[in-house]
Amino acid sequence: MNNPDFQTITVALGQRSYPVWIGAGLLADHARWRVMLRGRHAMVISNTTVAPLYLERVATGLEGLHWSSFLLDDGEAHKTFANVGRALEALGQLGATRDACVIALGGGVVGDLAGFSAACWMRGIDFIQMPTTLLAMVDSSVGGKTGVNLPVGKNLAGAFHQPRAVVADLDTLTTLPAREYRAGLAEVVKGAAIGDEPFFGWLEQHADALAARDAGTVLEAIARKVRYKAGVVARDETEQGERALLNLGHTFGHALETAGHYTTLLHGEGVAIGMLLAAQLSERLGMSSSADTSRLRQLLEKLGLPTSIPAGMDAQQLLALMRLDKKNTAGSLRLILWRGIGRAEIVGGVAEAQVLATLDEATTH
Repeated sequence: MNNPDFQTITVALGQRSYPVWIGAGLLADHARWRVMLRGRHAMVISNTTVAPLYLERVATGLEGLHWSSFLLDDGEAHKTFANVGRALEALGQLGATRDACVIALGGGVVGDLAGFSAACWMRGIDFIQMPTTLLAMVDSSVGGKTGVNLPVGKNLAGAFHQPRAVVADLDTLTTLPAREYRAGLAEVVKGAAIGDEPFFGWLEQHADALAARDAGTVLEAIARKVRYKAGVVARDETEQGERALLNLGHTFGHALETAGHYTTLLHGEGVAIGMLLAAQLSERLGMSSSADTSRLRQLLEKLGLPTSIPAGMDAQQLLALMRLDKKNTAGSLRLILWRGIGRAEIVGGVAEAQVLATLDEATTH
């Protein structure tokens, strides 16, 4: 019998397929996720904000194992090689063997760093994602992208390393600050904007309920976004083609985050502004209409997301940061643009003058 308050979505990757469980009370549902741990060792990587709230629920399910916890300070600025090194040292102190499991309990920063640490330890051990933010539930916990930031740019070091399972406990959203929750909604909008116009219309109709965190609406939005992403990942695991579309708004957004030293904007806020810039550039290039740009802006604003470049950011600096994006090819910007809602595409050889004009216009308004 289907449970309207619980969803299981499978990321289909052959022998490496894994479930994404979405529902309330899942961290304490030890019988469900404990069987995914194959060895005697486990390490929970979390942060100083999340661990006091939820580590105990996970710890109860680890009874009988040799396990430890490793806590990061909270924030994007701590997603560094130095902290990966400390996590690996902690795995060494635990005596973690090749059948050990890393558990990522937190948001995207924790998930990315924990996954990268798991990918590095003994050339790759299991890890389980337990995302505690909306953004991590709908995006970073699914698909196996792991990594850390460098001073010159975001996520420039990393590895594809798929989790054994994703445990998205909706109860954790009750302690999520309003700004963090809204930032997660940007990634929900992104999935619809890329390839699902009916979902975009659904979001427009349910924007008020989403903003108010109505439980049933939130579950449906998460499930629809995860189902869409799982399909893309199954078809293009290592981003050779279609998966690059999931980066709509990210080239602009990562530049904005980096320019703000990862403190001015949350990732989802950068993506929201970046999506709108991508829509404006698409419109400038004659690919899409102003009506599509307006619909996107209105939905983002209705969900409480920013749509303007923060004051003090310079168009030339942002363009320089965009040149470091991983999607670029030799000497040429390669961006995810669209031909309207639900019709994103990869566009190579984008003229820097057009990008600069878009940024100039956005930074002067």
